[in-house]
Amino acid sequence: MVDRIVKLENFFEQVKKVIKFCDIEKNYKTIAVNRQAQHEYFVLEKYEAGIVLTGDEVKSVKKGNVNLKDSFIFAEYNTLVIKNMHISVYEKSDGFAVKDAKRDRKLLMKKSEVLKLKQKVEKAGLTLIPLKIYLKGALIKFEIALCKGKHIYDKKADLIEKDNKRAVERQLKNYK
Repeated sequence: MVDRIVKLENFFEQVKKVIKFCDIEKNYKTIAVNRQAQHEYFVLEKYEAGIVLTGDEVKSVKKGNVNLKDSFIFAEYNTLVIKNMHISVYEKSDGFAVKDAKRDRKLLMKKSEVLKLKQKVEKAGLTLIPLKIYLKGALIKFEIALCKGKHIYDKKADLIEKDNKRAVERQLKNYK
């Protein structure tokens, strides 16, 4: 009888650990956001992808030393590669660390998703842009988007719409 109680207690402790691990998975910590992408492109579809990094790059990304401003993604063979993403060199790294901050980095997605994205990019003339980097548990993930470029008149219309929203919000705030 005592053995059964001990086994049940151990079982419940393991269940609690699993539940805590699942709660960690739900927590996302945003590291960097590409704000310029919302201004320059219409976002059609969003996807999640992992990335291949060295140990020093992971530490630098977790500290927030990342810039997505001019970065873009292209399909090379059956993989996605991100270009022009700047990850600062980790200051405490040794002499053998990678010193190229803007090197090409491979993104991790399923092969079927990559092929679908590649077809959409080639057929419709769309582009792949990274929107943000975030931590999902202990993993570094990218939110990438299939985008269509905006014309100047589209950008102006968006600015006018934002200004109108702000004006309405101000009036509602003053009304109360």
